[in-house]
Amino acid sequence: MSNDQVVHTLQMTASEVTAKVDAPIEAVDIADWVLNLPDAEYQRCAPGEHIAAGRTTTDDGRPMVICVENVGGSLIIQHYVAEVHEPHHCRMVSLTDAQTAGVWTKAQVTWDLRVEPIDDKTCRLTNTVTVHPTQGFLDLLAQGGVSFDDAAAQQQASTHAHNQRETPLYAASLARKALAKSAVS
Repeated sequence: MSNDQVVHTLQMTASEVTAKVDAPIEAVDIADWVLNLPDAEYQRCAPGEHIAAGRTTTDDGRPMVICVENVGGSLIIQHYVAEVHEPHHCRMVSLTDAQTAGVWTKAQVTWDLRVEPIDDKTCRLTNTVTVHPTQGFLDLLAQGGVSFDDAAAQQQASTHAHNQRETPLYAASLARKALAKSAVS
């Protein structure tokens, strides 16, 4: 098994946080927002933790978002490939580079964003993050004498805390973009 092989039978993190978006669902295009998120706006959505964001494509032309952030003291570089990119749902998957204690490893991160209506003026953003280890990550834990359960508990706590900070700011950013677009139309 290669070091980058994702171990789907193990899950390190499952975090889901919701926040109200103060814009009607018809005005919200979550895929357009995330796939065109300016670097400075990304940074505003988790000050001190979101470092940089940019967009590109895969070799075969699929949309990709690159995010650099600090979560729980680990430098993380995500290469999110958009598997679903619709106005009310965007699911992206990354084979993510992570540096912890000066050592680089990889994990698979799935970032799933959905919006659903609350009423005719607001909608609800659901931000779900799941993380699966790679074989290389598991090997690194074994070399350091760290149990998977201990590493997963630490990862769950830091990822969920980060998700709780960023989700309301994402919702506010989505609302600003949706309302600005509606004002121009």
